Amino acid sequence: MSILSWIEDQRKFKLLNAPKYNKPNSESTQGLWTRCDHCGVILYIKHLKENQRVCFGCGFHLQMNSNERIENLIDSGTWRPLDEIVSPCDPLEFKDQKAYTERLKEAQERTGLQDAVQTGTGLLDGIPIALGVMDFNFMGGSMGSVVGEKITRLIEYATQEGLTLILVCASGGARMQEGILSLMQMAKISAALHVHQNCAKLLYISVLTSPTTGGVTASFAMLGDLIFAEPKALIGFAGRRVIEQTLQEQLPDDFQTAEYLLHHGLLDLIVPRSFLKQALSETITLYKEAPLKNCGKIPYGEHGPITPIKEEQLRRFWKNSLSFSFPGFQPGIKNLGSKNGGDSFSKNFVGSVSKNKVFGKGKGTNGVLGAYSKNLDLSKEFEFVLNSFGNNQQIKNIETDIFEQAFHLACTAHTNWLNPSFQEFKVRTIFNSPNATGVPGVK
Repeated sequence: MSILSWIEDQRKFKLLNAPKYNKPNSESTQGLWTRCDHCGVILYIKHLKENQRVCFGCGFHLQMNSNERIENLIDSGTWRPLDEIVSPCDPLEFKDQKAYTERLKEAQERTGLQDAVQTGTGLLDGIPIALGVMDFNFMGGSMGSVVGEKITRLIEYATQEGLTLILVCASGGARMQEGILSLMQMAKISAALHVHQNCAKLLYISVLTSPTTGGVTASFAMLGDLIFAEPKALIGFAGRRVIEQTLQEQLPDDFQTAEYLLHHGLLDLIVPRSFLKQALSETITLYKEAPLKNCGKIPYGEHGPITPIKEEQLRRFWKNSLSFSFPGFQPGIKNLGSKNGGDSFSKNFVGSVSKNKVFGKGKGTNGVLGAYSKNLDLSKEFEFVLNSFGNNQQIKNIETDIFEQAFHLACTAHTNWLNPSFQEFKVRTIFNSPNATGVPGVK
């Protein structure tokens, strides 16, 4: 070996054993200034955060993390996260330049999140909502099995509780490290949204931020009843270069921007970030006050179990309703909230729903069931409620709205703000012809 070869080997050996430089994670050590991605102006980070990361020079919307978006949308002190401890695994044992587990660990340490989405409930200008916010800083906001599971659980919770659902999308698409498992989340989330929107008749608002691409765009991002977007947001499925090479055509300069999609009818509204909270609040309020709303219903097999809290709500509501209608009358359901009575009621009801049993038989045209004789399924359900509460003649003579309210309170969505008079409120409007009975959904 020559001297020059020996020196070269020693140099390479030193480079291999040299300590690696770790980039600081905290924002406090990353400097006080940043540059706008659009116009290039230098921005003071402290002032930029106060302006919701909107450039002072050109109004360009820079990327925000999920914590900042939650802080800007949800009223202070009302955020309640869901499924915080759900974390991803590596079912495929995937490895490229790094192992998938190493990439997950680095992203979790850098962002402080378990995966690329935060879900929970809170108040938006006093309105209870279910909110999911994706974080692009976690592996590009890619949708893996945990992201799909958390969003699905959020949708199901919103359906059970009658909450308006808002999803803030910022993603590069499905996560390639999880293969087909990540693609399955598209169908799973879409199925949960079908129950939320078309069965329970609840509102879902999708907010698209930059970037929203790939499998997220192909699934829940574009399924909203209303689709909002931030100005100049990048929204698409495939990349611009791939489309140009496939079509052999030159695409417009504003292709795959929010303004281009709004012009072609794929968006409902472009809302600047500073007005997003007010726009969402006014939109939900408008839906609340809209006339001719059709009451939705969760199909069999989708009902959640009657929890002790639901039993207590039902027992108190029933007692107050009977006391108001019949002073001094005590219904024969005092044991509903007790150990034996409550368990019996829950098991009978949940078991009957899960097995799709037929509840009782309709009775004539008088009293409660007579008003619902044209809706056999609803009358059978009310008959089952009657049997559970005791077959008392005075209970049967109570007006129908009490049974409807009690039944919905027991086993369907209920929110005090959305139901100011204990009447079920669903925000999706369906304009049906007026019915003769005056009961929603019964002609």
